Amino acid sequence: MGEDLRLRPPAEVFDDHLRLAGEHRFDEDIERNVSPDAVILERRGVFHGRDGARHLARLLGEELPGAPYVYTNRLVEGRFAFLEWTSEAEHTRVRDGADSFVIEDGWIVAQTIHYTVEEY
Repeated sequence: MGEDLRLRPPAEVFDDHLRLAGEHRFDEDIERNVSPDAVILERRGVFHGRDGARHLARLLGEELPGAPYVYTNRLVEGRFAFLEWTSEAEHTRVRDGADSFVIEDGWIVAQTIHYTVEEY
């Protein structure tokens, strides 16, 4: 039998999320790490659950097609995590990415996402 993903500590969930997202394996990341009841706050509004996470992943993919993510700061304290990141695609970039997370029972249960897409 496989591992029980719900027993993972928050730091392990956070690392798994960053690894899979960094590899653009968004569907696998969402299934493994995002709660079906997650709440995500992002500049475009409030998004719910895995469908909300998938929608935001699609938008990010359109804004930064195929671009690598550079994680410049990662912090974890108990059930809370914080990430700063940058990314650069062919004609767009993000220099101010900042996400925060609440991780409980092996799931990301809440997340805030902030970034500004610059065209150049």
